[in-house]
Amino acid sequence: MRFKRVGIVVAAVAALAMGAMTSSAYAGTGPAPGASSGERTAVRSTAPSAAGNPASARAQASGVCDDAYQIGATTYLGDDGNGGHWVSLKQFYSPKCQQNYGYIWVWDSYLTQYPDPYEIRIGVWDKATNKVLGQVITKDTRAQEFWSQGTSTVKDCTRADGYFISPVESIYTQTALRC
Repeated sequence: MRFKRVGIVVAAVAALAMGAMTSSAYAGTGPAPGASSGERTAVRSTAPSAAGNPASARAQASGVCDDAYQIGATTYLGDDGNGGHWVSLKQFYSPKCQQNYGYIWVWDSYLTQYPDPYEIRIGVWDKATNKVLGQVITKDTRAQEFWSQGTSTVKDCTRADGYFISPVESIYTQTALRC
């Protein structure tokens, strides 16, 4: 029995020594626990998108925290006559910054059909104060992506609040209330 234990110990020490000779690992290196292979190699895009990208240049310029994600359903505005939309409105939430954001995306279907500039107003409506907070107004623009300022309303019932004002149509809408 003693011989068998010594053999096991020798085999274990040899295996450890072989591993030490072929590779090293240090605390903090490698992917986060549970990360998929796609998460390990993916480079986060900074391109604006209809889905809303908190890492985009406009989002970062507005102070949107990079961990923000959509909460609730998207509201669509306008109709291009072919089943497409002109504008979409979303609400985002950042767990890291504890803030809510409003987001508007103007679709290519509007931009290609109408050359004139428009005005966008985007914010977060707070039920507790009955006010639109963090509102950003952008006039005379043809940009696609718009973010409100962050609002400290995560403990309140809120919804994204948006205006799309163009020579063709002026539309006001809100997303569904989130509590």
